[in-house]
Amino acid sequence: MDEVIVYFLEDTELAEYEAVSKGYRNDVYVSVSNTLYSIIVYDIVRLQQDFESELEQYGYYSIEPNLVLVKEVSKENIHLTVRALNEQKYFDNLKPVDKKVLKI
Repeated sequence: MDEVIVYFLEDTELAEYEAVSKGYRNDVYVSVSNTLYSIIVYDIVRLQQDFESELEQYGYYSIEPNLVLVKEVSKENIHLTVRALNEQKYFDNLKPVDKKVLKI
C-alpha cells in the first residue's frame, strides 16, 4: 500500500481555526509513495461565495487546479479525504511538485 503523508505549511491551532472559519486552505501538501502533490481545500459554502463573487466581478468563475471539497476544512476531514482520494487513485492525475517546497 502507498505511504500517504499530509503536510500543512502552517500547522498551528490558529491556522486550523482560521481554515475552518474561512472554509479554505491552500497550504496542504500530500506525499504519496514519496511523490509530493499540492491540493487546495474548500468547503462548499466558501466555494459558493467565491463563485458568486467572481461571477459578479468577472462574469465567470475559473476553478483552482487540484481543488478538493470537504464538509469542513479541518485537519481531520482533510486526512480522511486524502486517504479516500488515494484509494481512488486521484493523485495519479495530478502533476507532482518539487519537494524543496517542504524541505523534506
